[in-house]
Amino acid sequence: MIKFALIKEQKTPPDRRVVFSPGKLTEIIEKFPEASFKIQSSEIRVFTDTEYREAGFEVVEDIADCEVLLGVKEVPLPALIPNKKYFFFSHTIKKQPYNRDLLREVLKNNIELYDHEVIVKENGARLIGFGRYAGLVGAYNGFRGMGLKENLFNLPKVESLPDLNAMLAELNKIKIPSIKIVLTGNGKVARGAKEILDHLGIKKLNVTEYLDFRGDEAVYCNIDVLAYNKRKDGSKGSQKEFFKEPEKYDSNFMRFAENSDFFISGHFYGDGAPVFFTAKDAKSPVFRIKYIADISCDINGPIASTIRPSTIAEPFYGYKPETEAEVDFREKESILVMAVDNLPCELPKDASEGFGEMFMKHVIPAFFNGDKDGILQRARMTQNGKLTPGFSYLQNYVDGVEVFN
Repeated sequence: MIKFALIKEQKTPPDRRVVFSPGKLTEIIEKFPEASFKIQSSEIRVFTDTEYREAGFEVVEDIADCEVLLGVKEVPLPALIPNKKYFFFSHTIKKQPYNRDLLREVLKNNIELYDHEVIVKENGARLIGFGRYAGLVGAYNGFRGMGLKENLFNLPKVESLPDLNAMLAELNKIKIPSIKIVLTGNGKVARGAKEILDHLGIKKLNVTEYLDFRGDEAVYCNIDVLAYNKRKDGSKGSQKEFFKEPEKYDSNFMRFAENSDFFISGHFYGDGAPVFFTAKDAKSPVFRIKYIADISCDINGPIASTIRPSTIAEPFYGYKPETEAEVDFREKESILVMAVDNLPCELPKDASEGFGEMFMKHVIPAFFNGDKDGILQRARMTQNGKLTPGFSYLQNYVDGVEVFN
């Protein structure tokens, strides 16, 4: 018997998501009778303590007798229980300075840390995450911001709505003006954003059609790396080469910036890749983009107008190209920026149910089949008070040898 626990989320600002809904836990127990679950009591979780109790699960304050502790966000240092297996997003794999102490504490307390972000296939493709919900909410928020900026319509905040269906129902009430929308990426985030564009009935065009389009209806184009980057020597590139050797490429995004009103970023941006546009590019008289839903939210990075993350409470700010400074998003000459970095929190119920489905499918079986596909092995960052071989590159980070921006 393996004892699992759903831990209480204690990070600030509060996060209402959870790894498993009561219904999903019931399914797991039926499929894997050798698993047992306790629920750590929480006042903020999207599913209430009562809902878990009614589904037959024990709700407690103390989960110290459980072996595997499942959470979403980073666990505060004082709440860590030594000698346990923990699953959560640690935000340490890119050597994030603000979480170095967390990784140090994990090692000191002999905790086996499994990071959701590195639950991957053998080829490195992620198996679980909240990307789809980031895309759904991010695209919705972009339209909401446009409506407010131009006084076209007034969509409610997603966090005030009960679920995804209610959010989609709000979109049915609005009319989208004749704008051109460029969406980057082809992963879960981009696919989530695409769901919104398709739900709104916006016509999809290929690159050539899109760049040439001068009609009076809303259209969009979903582009990947080889559409918005080009090989420096003019030869045909490949996606594989781009991700391996991005320095061989230049940005080719300006042709979209000159032909788009709304930019939705659903891409993954790797170190060393060309930027989408610079502050200088945004000053150009041919730069047309007026609204940006930056779901990727890389600060001071590939999108010059994303100068800080925004919040669920205040999701929009304006970027004035002329001064390269933040202004009110309603200011006429400003570019509207939506750069919320925790978008799935706005749809906690749907996001939790979607996440739990993936976790049940890909991770839970690994505990009972000897980890035959290596899922746990690849995601295990620490063991016996040390970094595992796949994460030994973090040793200097832990030791404080490296200096970070």
